[in-house]
Amino acid sequence: MIKKALYIILASITIGWFFVSCEEDAFLPEEGDLLAFSHDTVMFDTIFTVLGSTTQSFRVINPQSRPITVSSIRLAGGNDSFYRLNIDGDPLNEREDVVIPAFDSIYIFVEVTIDPNGVDQPLVVQDSVLFETGNTLQDVDLVAWGQDFNLIKGEVLQTQTWADKKPYVVYDYAIVDSGQVLTINPGTRIFFHDTAGMYVLGAIRAEGTSEEPILFAGDRLEEMYEDLPDQWQGIILFPNKMENTFSNVEIKNANIGLQVGTLEYEGSATAKLHNVVIQHMSYAGIFALKSKIEATNTLVADCGFYGVALLVGGSYDFNHTTIANYYTWKRNGPALVISNILIDSNSKFIEVYENDLTRANFKNSIIWGTQNSELLIGNSENKICNYNFDYCMVKTGDSIDTENYPDNFTNLVDDYSHPDSIKHLFIDPYAYNFNLDTLSLAKDAGKIEYGRLVPYDLNNVSRLEDIAPDLGAFERIEEETENEDTD
Repeated sequence: MIKKALYIILASITIGWFFVSCEEDAFLPEEGDLLAFSHDTVMFDTIFTVLGSTTQSFRVINPQSRPITVSSIRLAGGNDSFYRLNIDGDPLNEREDVVIPAFDSIYIFVEVTIDPNGVDQPLVVQDSVLFETGNTLQDVDLVAWGQDFNLIKGEVLQTQTWADKKPYVVYDYAIVDSGQVLTINPGTRIFFHDTAGMYVLGAIRAEGTSEEPILFAGDRLEEMYEDLPDQWQGIILFPNKMENTFSNVEIKNANIGLQVGTLEYEGSATAKLHNVVIQHMSYAGIFALKSKIEATNTLVADCGFYGVALLVGGSYDFNHTTIANYYTWKRNGPALVISNILIDSNSKFIEVYENDLTRANFKNSIIWGTQNSELLIGNSENKICNYNFDYCMVKTGDSIDTENYPDNFTNLVDDYSHPDSIKHLFIDPYAYNFNLDTLSLAKDAGKIEYGRLVPYDLNNVSRLEDIAPDLGAFERIEEETENEDTD
């Protein structure tokens, strides 16, 4: 019996060892075992030093028919790396003995923060994630570009000039003090952190050139943020007697791009706009309250409520302007609203606030979008309401008042007699290309006298070299083609 029992014990040990051995072999890497990766390089777009990046990720894939144990996953740069890892749910820069089941995968998440380098040009920061599987070493490269910057954090600005090649990044707010002037030179870039804004109690003179425009935008430079609205608050011009100017300027990614005037302060604000692009706003591109605006070669597009709202009266002149709203998310308001009273976010008028609308003139312009009507007029009989569209394409379902629309294309648009041509108004509005299509009804439809006032378009193309200026901010010049003999 004892001998038989020993045989049973030895057999049990042998069988147990066999299964343990097989289980261990299933996890141990063999010669030639390789992991696969969803990306061989993880790249970060230019980010600001100190601020940090968004999170990128990639998959580590086991293509084998059995589990594999990765003996080590770590950053090559170790604790000195600018990068940070999250390995399959663990916020660690190094982890050992990570098991990946057969035909399965794990995720690696990567972030990076770059120290200031004290130079104007972007710098590149590289590292890699190393994977050791037995005697096999594999890696995924990490590449990021960083940009040093001038920090403006909750500052009240006296008269000064911004002209540094390094961008300016605004945290919290930048206030141009009463009676002071902020001059912004050509090529300057101003980026705003989340919820930050610029508040102008004095005046701003942002005057770029066609070769070196000025940019106001959110501070996330990754590609996914390029067209995303509501990244910062916007620019507010408070009422005073000083004039604000914006030329060759782009404002994007805010809540309200440019607010001209406020209800709380008496008086009006004044703004002159030339060669200005305002787009990707969660609320409005231009939001004016009892103020004065002169705008030429201005594009306002992709706004969550209103493209341009001219409210509680004021005085406004727009020549060769394109207001085009093809906002792809839910939108509650028209591309353009004009009123001598206030309007709320549901396009309802509030007569508590009212003021004379002495003029709202639109010449050689386009007001268009995806809604059946892209124009809303609010009129209190207690106040003056003067508005005029001359040589304009206006998408409106309202009946035509010839006094306010002396020479326009509203009837042609609303009866949809040219549906194919209407589809080709712009090249690709959903890709934010508002240059005119070759079949556009806006071609050569403008008044020459108005074109002479703004002889060059937003692309610096002459309006006076064909039979008539085109409507809107862009002039389309057809390229001449020559027929070549094929003999």
